[in-house]
Amino acid sequence: MIPEQDIIPGPDTTRAFRDALGRFATGVTIVTTRGLQGPVGITANSFAALSLDPPLILWSPAKTSRRFATFAQAQGFAVHVLAEDQSDLCHHFARPDHDFSGLDVTTSAHGVPLINGCLARYECEAEATHDGGDHIIIVGRVLRATFTDAEPLIFSKGRYGRFIVAP
Repeated sequence: MIPEQDIIPGPDTTRAFRDALGRFATGVTIVTTRGLQGPVGITANSFAALSLDPPLILWSPAKTSRRFATFAQAQGFAVHVLAEDQSDLCHHFARPDHDFSGLDVTTSAHGVPLINGCLARYECEAEATHDGGDHIIIVGRVLRATFTDAEPLIFSKGRYGRFIVAP
């Protein structure tokens, strides 16, 4: 039997709490919007479906991010779910810069940069924001969804991988 770790979240156990949260496998997304200086993108795994009627999703950028103000004030954005062969995009937008050169990008009718070739993409208008501690929760109304049948990129325990169907 694998021994359990037991912690009480707080300032002295931040790393351990983050490790505990990392046990939940997630997909990986790139969120894009149009900023004052041009297109902006950020890697995020804090994404979830919220409602089918109305069609709502949510995601949560960190307040400490250099791109936080741009996303917190954005009227429109797009969430791109990455396929298993797109970890390079994940690393690209995890860096401090947000350069779109060399990427297959178009622009939505609302001026939001759209990365083509992702597993799924949700074009959204901002619906609401809510305080979420050291993050903000951004709720988006999905105006359009695009998707394929490729396999997702998965993130768990600080590593990227792929989904394998058990026999």
